[in-house]
Amino acid sequence: MDNKKNLMDKILNGKNGKAVKNVNYLSAKELRKISRENRKITDEFERIRNRKDVPESEYVTTMKNPNNILEIDNLNTYFFTDIGVVKAVDGVSFDVPRGKTVGVVGESGCGKSVTSLSIMQLVQRPQGQIVDGEIRFNLDNQVYDIAKMPTEKMQKIRGNEISMIFQEPMTSLNPVFKVGMQIDEVIELHNPEMSKEQVSARTIEMIKMVGIANAEGVYEMYPHELSGGMRQRAMIAMALACTPKLIIADEPTTALDVTIQAQIMDLLRNLKDQINSSIMLITHDLGVIAEMADYVVVMYAGRVVEQGTAQEIFHSPKHPYTVGLMESKPSSNRKVERLYSIPGSVPNPIDMPNYCYFKDRCNKAFKACEGVYPPTYQISGTHKVACYQYMPGRRESNE
Repeated sequence: MDNKKNLMDKILNGKNGKAVKNVNYLSAKELRKISRENRKITDEFERIRNRKDVPESEYVTTMKNPNNILEIDNLNTYFFTDIGVVKAVDGVSFDVPRGKTVGVVGESGCGKSVTSLSIMQLVQRPQGQIVDGEIRFNLDNQVYDIAKMPTEKMQKIRGNEISMIFQEPMTSLNPVFKVGMQIDEVIELHNPEMSKEQVSARTIEMIKMVGIANAEGVYEMYPHELSGGMRQRAMIAMALACTPKLIIADEPTTALDVTIQAQIMDLLRNLKDQINSSIMLITHDLGVIAEMADYVVVMYAGRVVEQGTAQEIFHSPKHPYTVGLMESKPSSNRKVERLYSIPGSVPNPIDMPNYCYFKDRCNKAFKACEGVYPPTYQISGTHKVACYQYMPGRRESNE
């Protein structure tokens, strides 16, 4: 749409993005100016988002590869704050093949969770907006671009065709409603033809499916009466209640001990096969990724720096950031006095450099790295990396 393109140009070229070059100090006048500019932009995005009777032609699309359940193409999700524009997700592209598990890994703040919230249309508005890109979701008989889909249409997909398991079940479950009632609500919303007895029976069936023995008893319990592992199982039951085609698991084992972590991972793997679903697994735990993922996407500062099969990423990492992540992972096969730590810190998200975001922390940087942000280079059919080390003719230009 022309309106959205004009807004994108305004964001990239407007003063609201450039007025923060010295983010350590901004006068009250500058802050007011940035705030006014950003409010104009978010108001326009909200106007586009809240239109009635949006024609299907605006959000019905086609998959590049029909074997994928999800294709994210050049996704840009920004937050319009009072001190500037935070490019939380900045040109992210990757696919989730049908029936596979894709692990998204990176340190805290790299954009993993914002990517998942963009897929679910749960980014906090009006400050947070999907400003560009496509999120193509394959429903077999129809393909939708979630980034452009109206809210009322998305409500039929969210929780039904795409489900999300959140990081902390205690904050995701409502403390004043019984667990069974909360799972009932999801099933009732997407299956209005079912009777109350059928809904309750389905909920108890789901609670049993996730390995909770006393399903009828747990149905009548409040979240605070369950252990951390039991609450996470209840969240998984809620997410899978409508047999979704895609499950997004955002740090599903963060608050759990190692034994329960392994049980939850086994459960997710088995249930994925049972309901013939795909999983997008978001975590900073490389051990979990190695155990679960078929494909791995490595993110850094809002961008994808490397992606490939789990075998390629773990046995032949290419990007210096990926190599650093692998070296910082504890291993029983090697003895070290101290675990490796990547030096430096992530650039300020409001004032990102024009060159490679990892350059200032990289021990392999050379002259080309001072130029524009590196494009993605193909290492193999499935392995891609955004690093000038792998550009054609790298050796000759570096001599």
